[in-house]
Amino acid sequence: MTEKTAQQINLSFADKNPSTEVITDQKIESKSEKKIFSFEEALEASLEYFKGDALAARVWVNKYALKDSFGNIYESTPDDMHKRLASELSRVEKQYSNPLAFDDFYELIKDFKYIVPQGSPMTGIGNNFQIASLSNCFVIGHKGFSDSYGGIMKIDQEQVQLMKRRGGVGHDLSHIRPAGSQVLNSALTSTGVVPFMERYSNSTREVAQDGRRGALMLSISIKHPDAERFIDAKLETGKVAGANISVRIDDEFMNAVVDGTMYKQQYPVKAEDPSYSHEIDARQLWAKIVHNAWKSAEPGMLFWDTIIKESVADSYADVGFNTVCTNPCGEIPLCPYDSCRLLAINLYSYVEDPFTDMAKFNWEKFRMHIGLAQRIMDDIIDLELEKVDAILDKIVSDPEDREIKQVEISLWENIKRKAVEGRRTGLGITAEGDMLAALGLRYGSENAIDFSVEVHKTIALEAYRSSVELAKERDPFPVFDIKKEKDHPFINRLAKEDPKLIEDMKKNGRRNISLLTIAPTGTTSLMTQTTSGIEPVFLPVYKRRRKVNPNDKEVKVTFVDEIGDSWEEYNVFHHNFITWLKVNDMDPEEIKNFDDKELKELVKRSPYYKATSKDIDWMQKVKMQGEIQKWVDHSISVTINLPTEAKEELVGDLYIKAWESGCKGVTVYREGSRTGVLLAKGNKVDEKIKFPTKRPKELNADILRFKNNDEHWIAFVGLIEGKPYEIFTGLKEDDTFPIPKNVSKGKIIKHKLESGEKIYDFQYIDKYGYKVTMGGLSHQFNSEFWNYAKLISGVLRHGMTVVDAVHLVSSLHLDNAFINNWTAGVARALKKYIVNGTKAKTGQKCSECSSSNMIYQEGCLLCTDCGSSKCG
Repeated sequence: MTEKTAQQINLSFADKNPSTEVITDQKIESKSEKKIFSFEEALEASLEYFKGDALAARVWVNKYALKDSFGNIYESTPDDMHKRLASELSRVEKQYSNPLAFDDFYELIKDFKYIVPQGSPMTGIGNNFQIASLSNCFVIGHKGFSDSYGGIMKIDQEQVQLMKRRGGVGHDLSHIRPAGSQVLNSALTSTGVVPFMERYSNSTREVAQDGRRGALMLSISIKHPDAERFIDAKLETGKVAGANISVRIDDEFMNAVVDGTMYKQQYPVKAEDPSYSHEIDARQLWAKIVHNAWKSAEPGMLFWDTIIKESVADSYADVGFNTVCTNPCGEIPLCPYDSCRLLAINLYSYVEDPFTDMAKFNWEKFRMHIGLAQRIMDDIIDLELEKVDAILDKIVSDPEDREIKQVEISLWENIKRKAVEGRRTGLGITAEGDMLAALGLRYGSENAIDFSVEVHKTIALEAYRSSVELAKERDPFPVFDIKKEKDHPFINRLAKEDPKLIEDMKKNGRRNISLLTIAPTGTTSLMTQTTSGIEPVFLPVYKRRRKVNPNDKEVKVTFVDEIGDSWEEYNVFHHNFITWLKVNDMDPEEIKNFDDKELKELVKRSPYYKATSKDIDWMQKVKMQGEIQKWVDHSISVTINLPTEAKEELVGDLYIKAWESGCKGVTVYREGSRTGVLLAKGNKVDEKIKFPTKRPKELNADILRFKNNDEHWIAFVGLIEGKPYEIFTGLKEDDTFPIPKNVSKGKIIKHKLESGEKIYDFQYIDKYGYKVTMGGLSHQFNSEFWNYAKLISGVLRHGMTVVDAVHLVSSLHLDNAFINNWTAGVARALKKYIVNGTKAKTGQKCSECSSSNMIYQEGCLLCTDCGSSKCG
């Protein structure tokens, strides 16, 4: 990039073209010049826009409509948003030759038909009310090797600073010394990676923006001696709940698994002469990984040698583009301080005459739009650089001491430098499942795989062609050097398909270091009303419930709940299943009244039959991912959904198949496994666990530490089968609770004194392996707390679910503020044990959209309609 171009990128807000529809600083100061819509007005208008799709309308208003920091809404429908995006893109284009105009962009992005900027770009482009990044994902880390406390704390601060500006973050822990390693401080030995996993996880849980919680990926090399501890860290209820975890698996380990040989772990993991090493049975550790993934859907697998070998950006590792981790969903492997923005092409929209014998794919339009999509991605980088400058200006102007904010300043300066040097993009797709169904191809079949591969090969060729053309007009990314890429397998694949493309690249360079990904498109697919990302349809027909007045006419009461409310179940169809119905002259309104048997017969006749996430051939899905991965220079976010009864051996077989097929990573989800061992069904007691009403002599216990109204509190939770059986909590005083901070587990032991008095002691293992007993746990707290503790423990022991116990405790509003603080502490501690997916108590509504569809997720209330999350 030339100095002139770099200066052009750093446009100030005052330089904006006054003829565009961009919100200027002057307009921000005088909000009366721009109409403010109430939530109800925007929802009603959006409901009409989405043709009655209430979920899409609510999600758009809550997440993507233009808002200021006070929650005022300035757009009533997505059409307003698309005009905002087109206006900003056309403004940026004016700094280059042959700029595209407003109408060019608007026709591409309106109605979510062809090109959809994802997440942060959709929210942040043209929004000068809020200072936030347009990047969806970041990776942070150390440029060199560092496992000092200073370095570890620096990473903690950096991830929080990124999350508060909407970014998902990933970082690798392979640089941290394994447990027991000698350190040159008063601790003498290292605690290993697990305590720092918990620290980073807790920091993530503290961050929330507009109902959007922080997202974190933690990874570790399988070569690290603490890899097994890392793998086990999330099995304990409530631990490391704020992070996804993945293991970086190398080819040496996979070969050892296949061949049944030993594998060497060492620290440092890349050292030729490591300070510590030992050999392990690869198959034993493999069995642990497979078991944990089968049981809890984690860890994910990152096939690291494949990632590095196939990463075009790693050709530039010598200038700082060495990949170290991925973003939280795994689709973007990145070097330290690099970031990426996401954009999806709606594949379904290129199918003409869908669901008919005349159905065909418009390749000409598709190729043209890929080139334009890559151009939009490059424009978004310029917009992001403006945003980063605004963030830096904001930080510098804040009244905080420079010493306090220096880490944040350096963080964003590093991110800006990487964005300028590499200009990385994340061009992807959505609606793969609908595209195949519309063409009459069954997802996972050989014909469908062949067609999908051709689609993604075309994306790769046309996106790289566009990047070469952009380099000719706008200069290549500054560190571009074709000699570094001459032996790269991905570049060689492009050269084999199109030799002229590579010749042009040698002559003109390339605008972007890496270009392609396939990300999850959850809310994006709600907007496009299609299947998500590369995934098949989840279900073409499913059921929802709504509360009804039984006295109303034409109301069909399906069941009455335990408090007397009446509910109606009704059928909901996937949007393009409705399209198929209409094409085949069937009335969706009539079919909504079909019974289950009739609906099953109808689905059998559709192109979605045997093509849902639950019933496709799993091995074929892995094969499809591997074949497509050859044409994606980043990675693919995809989940293999397995039924509850799937065996552990199948998980292992799928992992090996994924590695052999050339996948860069894979996640397996067995239905019901995310919550651990057992599923909660509504708010009913799980019949598989029956607590003994007579308290056992010893109970395993967790220690939970937290702040309550700026006071330090501690809770001891006795457990049976991982579920709360009793709880003691109160203010923590160092003289009464001399327990090391790194101790999080122990036992609560009940026994009788000679006087006949019952007493509860707490016992834990210290770092030297000795048992330490703290006598009289029951007498450490305020006596009033003890009485209430017996009450709560009693209801837990007799089968009340954790969620109901939380509601009971939360409802105790007494005149004594001290006791009310205690009830808040108990509720906060118990929430950590609420099974993910458990429905909230009837009557609780979302504060954002008023929906009653509230579930607990990692101790927080999550609205399944709008995605808003509330912790407390």
